[in-house]
Amino acid sequence: MDYEEALMARVAWFYYIEGLTQQQISDRLNITRIRVIRLLDKARQTGMIRFSLRRGNEKRMELEQALISSFGLKDAFLAPAPRTSEETNGNVAEAASMYISERLTPSSVINMGYGDTPSRILNRLATIAEDPLTCVSLTGGVSYYLPDAQSNIFNAKLRLIPAPLLASSREMAEAFLQESGVQELSRMISLAQMSVVGIGSLHEDATIFRTGVLNANDRLYLTMRGAAGDVLCHFIDGEGNLINSPIEERLISTSMDKLRSLKNVIGVAAGAEKVTAIRAVLRGGILDTLITDEPTAELVLGSA
Repeated sequence: MDYEEALMARVAWFYYIEGLTQQQISDRLNITRIRVIRLLDKARQTGMIRFSLRRGNEKRMELEQALISSFGLKDAFLAPAPRTSEETNGNVAEAASMYISERLTPSSVINMGYGDTPSRILNRLATIAEDPLTCVSLTGGVSYYLPDAQSNIFNAKLRLIPAPLLASSREMAEAFLQESGVQELSRMISLAQMSVVGIGSLHEDATIFRTGVLNANDRLYLTMRGAAGDVLCHFIDGEGNLINSPIEERLISTSMDKLRSLKNVIGVAAGAEKVTAIRAVLRGGILDTLITDEPTAELVLGSA
């Protein structure tokens, strides 16, 4: 082993095994930091350093990259499979909270959509945030943006649309959307660092049906119109196109056009019953990032 190879081995050991920074290695070996960087690069290129991932992590990364390349995403993040189907929403919400919290700054403003999973994410973020989180609602329906019974700490400033999710008429919806307070929130939405949305299915247990916002007849009507699921309660077909309907006219929600114009739109959903809806949202080019779990990702890719 010549001098450079021996030096390269020492640099690699200090960096990868002992966890020293490049500058600490530079000081310790009395060489420049640029030299340290070049030696680390050469160690990788020559095969002195070889990386291997745990089998589970390798599979997860392969699925994430497949989602990114198949649907033109900027990023994807997968949670491990939940132990039971009842834990699916909580499992993926916890993963999303971890992903989002690492990207928050003290001045972050985050937009949040309607639904059970976004509500869990908001409550979790408000619990773990070191600095107060400013959250702007993307829809009406105030109750899903409020602290839940388990939130002893809720470190969030809420900016909520003071309206129901579904107005009694088209005229009432238009009036709500023209209110000065709602217009002000709309301007805040455009400036947020990221937007988090759930993805709803046509299943009878979907939040919008389970809570009575829409009923069984509405569900049947939407199914007959070819609805695959919803995002921000806008129902879309299998290719992600908006389905115009009397329900859409009464909705108090950020428009699909505006949603597509926002930066860093993160969709969060998991479960076999949501595969069709997730695929429709992905095909519609609505998301920048998808957060789901491994079994759901496999199903989405299997039918892509």
